Amino acid sequence: MNHISGDRHSGPTRRALLTAGAGAALVAGCSRGGASGAPAAASSGSAPPTAAAGGLTPGAMTLFKDPAYNFNGLLALGGSGAGAAEVGEVLTAVNTINDAGLTAQTYVQTFRALGDRLLEAPPGAPADGQTKRFRALRAAQYYGQALFFVLGSDDPGSEEQLYKAGRGAWDTFCGLCEPAPVKANVPYGATPLPVWFFRPDTSGTPRPTVILTNGSDGQNVDMWTYGVPAALDRGWNALVYDGPGQGQLLFVDQVVFTPTWEKVVTPLVDWLTARADVDPDKIALTGLSMAGDLAPRAAAFETRIAALVAMPGCLEPWLGFPPEIRKILTPSKQETNDIWNKEVVPELPPDAADVMKKRFEPFSVPAMLEARRGKLFTDFYTPATRIQALSITDVVGRIKAPTLVLDYEGEQFYPGQPRRMYDALTSPRDYLKLTAAQGAQLHCSPMAPQLHCEVVFDWLEKTLLNR
Repeated sequence: MNHISGDRHSGPTRRALLTAGAGAALVAGCSRGGASGAPAAASSGSAPPTAAAGGLTPGAMTLFKDPAYNFNGLLALGGSGAGAAEVGEVLTAVNTINDAGLTAQTYVQTFRALGDRLLEAPPGAPADGQTKRFRALRAAQYYGQALFFVLGSDDPGSEEQLYKAGRGAWDTFCGLCEPAPVKANVPYGATPLPVWFFRPDTSGTPRPTVILTNGSDGQNVDMWTYGVPAALDRGWNALVYDGPGQGQLLFVDQVVFTPTWEKVVTPLVDWLTARADVDPDKIALTGLSMAGDLAPRAAAFETRIAALVAMPGCLEPWLGFPPEIRKILTPSKQETNDIWNKEVVPELPPDAADVMKKRFEPFSVPAMLEARRGKLFTDFYTPATRIQALSITDVVGRIKAPTLVLDYEGEQFYPGQPRRMYDALTSPRDYLKLTAAQGAQLHCSPMAPQLHCEVVFDWLEKTLLNR
């Protein structure tokens, strides 16, 4: 834990540090894809927070001047290869937003309207099932884009409604798939986990299966882009699910993240192994973005996981926040919250406040509900300690499954952590960095999810099917 000297009169104040350093870092680092914080700034707080990645979106890769919005726009554009977006639709939305002036409001309004339009009848002849299916998938993508920034818009209270719109589009898409995924609720404490089990066919043939784990702010459509078609095309099953702090469990059921992710994955494995169309010896687990911490945690305890992929590897999500933010946390809840409310909040720039609302809501129901009322949370200590508790440095050595650790050139959120994870593993392991030369730079390769899936599934096939 980082501490600040008790001498309030020596050196810059926390307030000055936050305003000059972390505020800028938070604004720059807000991104959809599951990272639980902003890019780590230099320890001095003096380096530009996006310096490491600033040259990695040149020319046409810069959709928005603001790196947070740009990253999200690139994620939407990257979904096109899986049918989860349309290039022309995304670029037209980008132009509309830029022409109106980039704000959370214009971003949310534009992408929400695009989602609404896609659920209406298309121009020309009446839509057949295939057209309705992929229009619904794209709508889910665009609602997800709007959802990410809604807390900074003029209507933050519409967050749950906007989530439900995206979820409805996703369920419409799933219902039109052939075969449709099996929908179920897997027991988990008092709140079951919604799952969607995709199969290549209904023959009942036992097949290898991949459990696709989302990050802290991704939606189901992201799991489609980052794995479902790739699995089906190779004859694999794929399981998509919402865990604590994600999707339905967060926005509707109000269940926040848990540090014991094995208690989430074990019921999923129980459910899968009870099915005749699952090969119980070939169950793989992937974790995208912050789930590069969650999935390894689960694999450290759930021994039925036969292969693991961390995308990227992450040992300590708390380090994804700038040091100026981390320094607010002290061993005392009262002191921490006094610092937050009396020194930090009064000087927090509005854009940075919106980022903090988004970053902390998966870890605190009160923070989420306050954000929906347009207010910033007052209890910093509770969600911060919950994020700290996600550290897996003490359990990663327990992992027995063969593991692929991905890294990305220009990784904004967890720089250096993938290599740290690789070095800490004692199981058979591989490390691979995706690069700008491949168009696969930045956290989770937003512009290259097809390449991303090729890398992951080639490794899974080699690891599970050719051993």
